[in-house]
Amino acid sequence: MAEPDRDNEAELKRLRAEIDTLDADLLRLINARAQLAQRIGTLKQGNIYRPEREAQVLRSVAENNPGPLPAAAVQRIVRELMSACLALEQPLTIAYLGPAGTYSEAAARKHFGSAPTQLACATIDDVFRAVEAGNAQYGIVPVENSTEGAIARSLDLLLSSPLKICGEVVLPIHHQLMTRAASLAAIRTVYSHGQSLAQCHEWLNRNAAAIPRVAVTSNAEAARMAAAEPDAAAIAGEAAAVLYDLPILAANIEDEPGNTTRFVVIASHDTMASGHDRTSLVCATPNRPGAVHYLLAPLAEQGVSMMRLESRPARAWSGGKQWEYVFYIDVEGHRDDPAVAAALAELRQRAGFVKELGSYPQAVG
Repeated sequence: MAEPDRDNEAELKRLRAEIDTLDADLLRLINARAQLAQRIGTLKQGNIYRPEREAQVLRSVAENNPGPLPAAAVQRIVRELMSACLALEQPLTIAYLGPAGTYSEAAARKHFGSAPTQLACATIDDVFRAVEAGNAQYGIVPVENSTEGAIARSLDLLLSSPLKICGEVVLPIHHQLMTRAASLAAIRTVYSHGQSLAQCHEWLNRNAAAIPRVAVTSNAEAARMAAAEPDAAAIAGEAAAVLYDLPILAANIEDEPGNTTRFVVIASHDTMASGHDRTSLVCATPNRPGAVHYLLAPLAEQGVSMMRLESRPARAWSGGKQWEYVFYIDVEGHRDDPAVAAALAELRQRAGFVKELGSYPQAVG
């Protein structure tokens, strides 16, 4: 390949000098921002972390980004900057469904950045307990998947726990088949979480129908087990493949290309309005004709958009003694928005039971 001519060399030198100048400016501005964050931290009372403020900043970055970097890339950079600045104000611990390498850990890092301490928990119950006991300031739990639906245990615990939802994370889920075996024919067992096995059901039927599938506590645990067995495979994310040094034999084997899991952030405090929010609640009504229509009518009357409706057997919480079902409802808007507040006030008059799970910013990025 020909050497660049002298004009090209001069232009490269000039452009690199401009980059060096910009890098110096960036360093100065980053630290100036960090100093302001420290000053704000000394003025705040109580919780330093403000989910609604971070959501507003990230939305503004996306809306005002001129390119050429895509909005998602700029948001990731700003998220990491905010994460590092927050660590100067208030060190955080985030509980998630472990072990390391799970999608829950990926969701925690997407929402909080890499600065907080990550606390891996063995079960969803343990995530709630860690936050309730103060061993973590926040927790991340999955609540629904676009392919397989609601995560029942998370919904049941949201009903019984005093914790509030203060944020949400939407994470695209791409499953990888990883193994030390040389081919599919050499695999004797496939390990994964039950939800992931279900999300790859058709692919497995087409390509590995005769291989036994074993459900385990998490995808990361599946990867750990597969790493120890030369004729075993795991279905998990790329992070688990890297963590356990497992080659990926087949990539993106999920049945639905748009496969996505929604996580919620749980904490002991409420969240103020960000301007683009969601309110989650759970309620119940006596079992009689037209009861659900009667219950939900205030939402339509106030022009409040319902984003989600999920029913669960009441016995999961009340032993089935009072109601047959409880209804999990997500609506667009914050509980302090006039229309949402009016609808909730009327709903409380109609329902046998209402619990607000939280109002929080809708997922950003």
